[in-house]
Amino acid sequence: MINTKLFGRTGHESTRTLFGAAALKDLDRSKADRALDILIRYGVNHIDVAAGYGHAEEHIGRWMRRHRTRFFLASKTGGRTYREAREELYRSLGRLRVAQIDLYQLHCLVEPGQWRKAFSQQGAMEAVLEAKEEGLIRFIGVTGHGLSAPAMHLRSLEQYPFDAVLTPYNYMLMRNPQYAESFEALAAECEARGIALQTIKSIAQGSWPPVPRSHDTWYVPLSEQEDIDLAVHWVLGDERVFLNTSADVALMEKVLDAASRFETRPAEHTMEELRRRRELSPLFL
Repeated sequence: MINTKLFGRTGHESTRTLFGAAALKDLDRSKADRALDILIRYGVNHIDVAAGYGHAEEHIGRWMRRHRTRFFLASKTGGRTYREAREELYRSLGRLRVAQIDLYQLHCLVEPGQWRKAFSQQGAMEAVLEAKEEGLIRFIGVTGHGLSAPAMHLRSLEQYPFDAVLTPYNYMLMRNPQYAESFEALAAECEARGIALQTIKSIAQGSWPPVPRSHDTWYVPLSEQEDIDLAVHWVLGDERVFLNTSADVALMEKVLDAASRFETRPAEHTMEELRRRRELSPLFL
């Protein structure tokens, strides 16, 4: 089984490895239900989905009638205006077949122009705050991708005391001094304020070359269990964070298997050997 940790100030003890439901976006019903079986086997109790993840919310919605109390349920909106976010929230509630979402997040809010729009009058943030007052959601988060994500999350936290943030985190990213500095600043702020810190892209090997992709991931992933073990254990070695599983369902079970056997963070020389052996490269430049 996978260890649990208090998810910020929500009061929920979430498994430290969360199910990134982007893995469901293109699956048929039988394959999606097999993914649910895997989650139950490993005791995962936290699902992170988004309105933009294809059929993922619909698959999860079929599970909720029997398993709603088993999972802390998070979703996201890519809307930047009040109307867009409000409409997307209602679509998500319908697809998920629930009356309330535990954590609702502003999705990938890192571009300055979109950030200003979301926090402006009649912006997405107004819709999210209204939804919380109405009891449609319980907690509010913000997510981001790219090198600017930690710094933009700090900016967002100046505007509102979010309950959770999500940002990339892996061994190669933290070799970038600028990213490491901004990530550490964000992590310290989250720790001081009881904000859950979610991470993504733990098993990234590098960016895709211009050839057909072998996995349904935004990045070239590590695929051998031994390598995934090292990458996952390195992330989980930071007790401040949660790790979201891969967007490729074929790799999800390997990530969960690695997480279930986590004991300690691999040594620096071990990660350096992995870097050389698998030619790890920066995901963002």
